[in-house]
Amino acid sequence: MERADPRSRRDAYGSRINRAHSPLLAYTVPWATILLASLLPVFPIATAAPIVPPVGLMTMLAWRLVRPGLLPVWAGFPLGMFNDLFSGQPFGSGILLWSLAMIVVEAIETRFPWRSFVQDWLIAVGIVTCSIVAAACLSGASLGPPLFAALMPQVLLSLMLYPIIARMISTLDRFRLLRVRILG
Repeated sequence: MERADPRSRRDAYGSRINRAHSPLLAYTVPWATILLASLLPVFPIATAAPIVPPVGLMTMLAWRLVRPGLLPVWAGFPLGMFNDLFSGQPFGSGILLWSLAMIVVEAIETRFPWRSFVQDWLIAVGIVTCSIVAAACLSGASLGPPLFAALMPQVLLSLMLYPIIARMISTLDRFRLLRVRILG
């Protein structure tokens, strides 16, 4: 009795059998999206006060919160260094703040492994707010009510933008895990 070739059968689930993730997509998509998001401040936006949120930091936090364990804790160092080259902040501020952000997220992840989206949103906005204020202090700005009033639109825009970034990251995560057919 002759057996049919298993590859010749096509049913509703046959297209998902014998497939594996693309290593190129799985490893490069998170890092590339964070690096591209760090380049956003390069685009000219003429304003009197800083309103563009740190999209690179928010993208890194979204990858870390949407897909825990994907980025190692030390990823804040090279990504922050790349961001320092384009952000206009003193060199080392992004390295420090992004590394601290990754350490804080790791500590929260260890303490509270099951969280909801609202908790992730609050964690990200809290870290971004602290990062915005710390970056202003590291840049040599004088602390006072005018500084905090000038930073408020940036913080509010970060608050509103994080759910959109998290949704984009979840879509990119599905793209990252596309399956490619293994021949053989």
